[in-house]
Amino acid sequence: MTNTRFTSRLRHLAATSLLILAPVSVFAEQAPAAPGIDAKAWILMDYASGKVLAESSADQRLDPASLTKMMTSYVVGQAIKAGKIKPDDRVTVGQDAWATGNPKLRGSSLMFLKPGDRIPVHELNKGIVIQSGNDACIALADYVAGSQDAFIGLMNNYVKAMGLQNTHFMTVHGLDAEGQYSTARDMALIAQALIRDVPEEYALNKEKEFTFNKIRQINRNRLLWSTNLNVDGVKTGHTSGAGNNLVASATEGDMRLISVVLGTGSDAIRFRESEKLLTWGFRFFETVTPIKADAPFAQQRVWFGDRSQVNLGVAKDAALTIPKGQMKNLKASYKLTTPHLEAPLKKNQVVGTIDFQLDGKTIEQRPLVVMQDVQEGGFFSRMFDFVMMKFNGWFGKWFS
Repeated sequence: MTNTRFTSRLRHLAATSLLILAPVSVFAEQAPAAPGIDAKAWILMDYASGKVLAESSADQRLDPASLTKMMTSYVVGQAIKAGKIKPDDRVTVGQDAWATGNPKLRGSSLMFLKPGDRIPVHELNKGIVIQSGNDACIALADYVAGSQDAFIGLMNNYVKAMGLQNTHFMTVHGLDAEGQYSTARDMALIAQALIRDVPEEYALNKEKEFTFNKIRQINRNRLLWSTNLNVDGVKTGHTSGAGNNLVASATEGDMRLISVVLGTGSDAIRFRESEKLLTWGFRFFETVTPIKADAPFAQQRVWFGDRSQVNLGVAKDAALTIPKGQMKNLKASYKLTTPHLEAPLKKNQVVGTIDFQLDGKTIEQRPLVVMQDVQEGGFFSRMFDFVMMKFNGWFGKWFS
């Protein structure tokens, strides 16, 4: 079925204004259960829709280790995006970013910076993302915010802005620190934000190696070399306290999935289990966008306005995750929150709910919004609508 035919069908269904009150998952009936995953906690999420396809202990607070650098990268990417720093700015490396002089950094992953080095932001950025350099995190944090503590404050401000309930950072790099924690779910949401909000920053994650000061280091995310999946990120993490962590993201056609595995018993297990999760997701599900933000879903009568009809739709593309092959069975309907629409109305004002259904059960809902402003009509047109509404109330829909 083409998108045009499907859209036409959705508009026809919208006219029924069917309401289903409680979403019920039908995925279990149409796709096999997720594979068993050997990790303390894990999750698989569709990037575009935000739909969680499978999870286990996804809200358990655990040590994020170097997954912390995802938020470090996000803060840096936002600073570049806002013009607060530039990729070509040169950063003077301080004593705190020198592994020889900072006992906390000894034996950890490094870019191998030296005090007094003047390094461009874009190289330090690669040192963070590709080499997982803890020293690069410190150097860039000092430059962006003036100190590590101030930068950590920015990280936790973004945690609040993203609505993450179970994440708190105490370091810019992820080395073990009391009071530092996150969850599989929150890490998936950070990855989603990184991909969505700072795509140029995220693009660094697919680079397989980086050479600095004649020291060549390979990206630790071995899934980048997978011949079975198109993986382009995101981050590995390991400390004695955390075990082995991995956030991975891969694409297949228009679909992108994000997997998180935390606390696996070995380096090999985190890659094996992540690949297992992603493969299962791509095999049994697909991402569809039946209603786009620039396409009307339905039209509705407006009372007391400078127009009699208004287009209704969605403010953002309505991406959905459904069992593979079920697009032909997807149906949609809407319900207004009030019996009538009355002017004035503002563009993107929520006026109802769209229900998406498979097998007669609601699988997802999206806000129904007005697609253009509707101003109050003139005095006589409002009086006419008042009379017509009275007649409509008395005699049904004969005069609507």
